[in-house]
Amino acid sequence: MASQQNLKPGLLAGLLGYRLRVAQQAVFRDFAHAIPEASPGRVGILLLIDANPGVTQSRLAQAVGIDRSTLVGVLHALQSRDLIERRRGEDRRTNGLWLTRAGRTLVVSLKHRIRVHERRVAARLSAAERNQLLDLLQKLGE
Repeated sequence: MASQQNLKPGLLAGLLGYRLRVAQQAVFRDFAHAIPEASPGRVGILLLIDANPGVTQSRLAQAVGIDRSTLVGVLHALQSRDLIERRRGEDRRTNGLWLTRAGRTLVVSLKHRIRVHERRVAARLSAAERNQLLDLLQKLGE
């Protein structure tokens, strides 16, 4: 049986969605190799909490584009690993999310490995091409 690499892509070659998906799969494969203990989604959540200490679950769910009920399961998993904690908010109706000491330690390690991963993924791009790609992806995501 022929591999996908041997197949003619036909119309797919000119489709943004297809090209984005193939690129995403390559990036995620490298990410999984560099950071095997957490998915890109969970790492993203940890990085957002790190950058926004005390963020509410609602704001975090909105930022990552998932519903609150789905986020609750992810947060339970992170809390069970002692990476995050919930603290009652000032208005007592909301909970803020904070990294624990273990979470902060993990995030320091993750940031280093992510920088290495990013350099590896972007190795074939010039700095200008990388910046242009980031700008174009931002534009598509708006």
